[in-house]
Amino acid sequence: MHDYMKYIEINPNIMMGKPVIKGTRLTVELILEEMSAGKEVDHLISAFPRLSKEAVWAALAFAADAIKGERSYPIAI
Repeated sequence: MHDYMKYIEINPNIMMGKPVIKGTRLTVELILEEMSAGKEVDHLISAFPRLSKEAVWAALAFAADAIKGERSYPIAI
């Protein structure tokens, strides 16, 4: 998703500046944690009615861009 900032907001007055889904207090971090715990998108949408599939994909795209080129991880041999 190239236009993920349509769904993501970073405002120092909301959740201490963490990236959130616009119009909510749902952080990108929360969405990633929920998905990494095995929650499916449909479950997240039922749990958080103001969330949309597009917003979840935007959170994933934002996170992917955030870590691109940020750090290299050594390979254990």
